[in-house]
Amino acid sequence: MPDTWVVVGLDNGGTSNNATVLDASGSFLADRLVETPSRVLEGPEVAVEALATSLAGVLEVTGVDPARVRAVGLDTPGPASAAGVISSRGGTNFSQPEWWGFDIRAALEERLGLPVVYNNDGNAAALYAHHAHFGADAFRHSSVSAIVGTGLGGGVVEAGKVVKGAAGMAGELGHVHIPTHGLLEEGQPVPACNCGFSADAESVASLTGIANNLLPYWLTRFEGHPLADEPQGKAAKLVRGYAEQDDPLALKIFEQQAIALGRLFTIAANFTDPSAYFVGGGVVETGPRFREWFLDKVREHTVLREEQALVARFALVPDLDMAGARGAAIAARDALTA
Repeated sequence: MPDTWVVVGLDNGGTSNNATVLDASGSFLADRLVETPSRVLEGPEVAVEALATSLAGVLEVTGVDPARVRAVGLDTPGPASAAGVISSRGGTNFSQPEWWGFDIRAALEERLGLPVVYNNDGNAAALYAHHAHFGADAFRHSSVSAIVGTGLGGGVVEAGKVVKGAAGMAGELGHVHIPTHGLLEEGQPVPACNCGFSADAESVASLTGIANNLLPYWLTRFEGHPLADEPQGKAAKLVRGYAEQDDPLALKIFEQQAIALGRLFTIAANFTDPSAYFVGGGVVETGPRFREWFLDKVREHTVLREEQALVARFALVPDLDMAGARGAAIAARDALTA
């Protein structure tokens, strides 16, 4: 195969598509966000065309001839099957009935006339974190990633490849139940998740968990706090900024999130015994002092055996705004060269 071939990674989101190009030498040709509107609210046909537009746009930005593209990696938010079929119940970004059960991977493949390799967005970011951290040794290591956003996404990577599972639902870390004793304060209500579970990781470690569960409780413990005057959704988004300023209420919230992630990683340690644990999401987009404090808290609450502690690594997901597209591109490259 000539050294001039490339693959394209497309990260589909609720408002924007982000794209990148990966060449045969393993170099990313886009060093910044290359975004275009995703148009998912206009239905599948329009959204697939928007993905094609995103691909054309990143090729233009990087100066790459379309004839060099051999495959495309695609990621979308879930829930979706491992093959790229949107859930029959839809999802936050795919709420219209036309999306329910829609095979977005096959539709894009038909539109482009190129092989399309699918992952959900959490798995794609996890794959990029793994390869960015381990480099040429990626296929000799395993990792678990937790991506804290509106929900809690993530992925499990084994020997450099995403573990998808029989139905494509492996790595749904947000819905793993975690012990709450010692995590919750006495009298603090058991957190509930939008999925219907109680006391899963997402019910604590997510923006939704802050809004629905953590902030309402901690506002009762810090009377007169300025966030009490804000609408619930806006207040939840402001917590991170307060935490960076060492606000006691905000630090309590993020400490509980860190404990939840530590307990999640403790469970993972006993299932997959990974080489590395990665944390991504809003905490990565903060100042160095706060994000290192948060990662240290996660590490402190991850209970490992002595042998595991000697070899396990903890790190933040790098280049988070580009991680999805880059992970999607890596998956396409690996499928192409397998």
